[in-house]
Amino acid sequence: MLDAHIHLSDPEYETDMEIILASMKKLGIRACAVSMDNDSSRTTLSLAKKSNLVLPFVGIHPEKSADNLESMVQLIQEHSGMIYGIGEIGLDKTYAKTDDDFKRQKDVFSSLLSLAEDLKKPVSVHSRKTLDEIFDIIPSYDISGFLLHWFDGNKKQLSKAMDLGCFVSYGPVMVYSQDKQVLLSNTDKDKILVETDGPVRFSHCFGMKPAQISFIPSVIFCVSKTLQQDYDESILMLEKNSKRYLGSIV
Repeated sequence: MLDAHIHLSDPEYETDMEIILASMKKLGIRACAVSMDNDSSRTTLSLAKKSNLVLPFVGIHPEKSADNLESMVQLIQEHSGMIYGIGEIGLDKTYAKTDDDFKRQKDVFSSLLSLAEDLKKPVSVHSRKTLDEIFDIIPSYDISGFLLHWFDGNKKQLSKAMDLGCFVSYGPVMVYSQDKQVLLSNTDKDKILVETDGPVRFSHCFGMKPAQISFIPSVIFCVSKTLQQDYDESILMLEKNSKRYLGSIV
């Protein structure tokens, strides 16, 4: 099993990290551990040295677009052998107060996409309210593992994502959101991944606790129910999808 997107470098997890790593080993779950900036990327790389179940993704989140891009590029190049992917990267107008701020996001995003293309690494992309802008950008790059994490578009945008060959991931909110279940049922089966996006907190049965990797089996159960297939069949489907997403590095 794979958690396709979680922020293990977040301070929320720091005191429980040994328990989290032990839980991952017991449950047999690997995690694409994404980063927000240079500092969290270095923390992610350190965590990957503690467990081969932690698959490090490094990058600059649109919220952190003012971070040092040159340092990030250097960090990626120096550690390309142990980095599994580039992320979390993307666009988000919520974090842009001016047009220049959004231009900076686009410049950072484009630079890191180019690097991912050169290094043949998958990407984990933040696309809140910017899916159409990102759709315009995707054809400019040859990246086989392009994940639109926490997909939150409509059916038309989902169809466009499928046409462009993107992977999309669904998280714990799908367990209690009929809208997300409808999106899942309209997603190509070979493009589905699951995630927690921890430490985001989820309501209902998750009790507003910071998301844990151990939530993944519940998400997969919901996938099975929604797609009307056996749990083991869903596990096999997601395993194949994870391998395609991550590419030759697994």
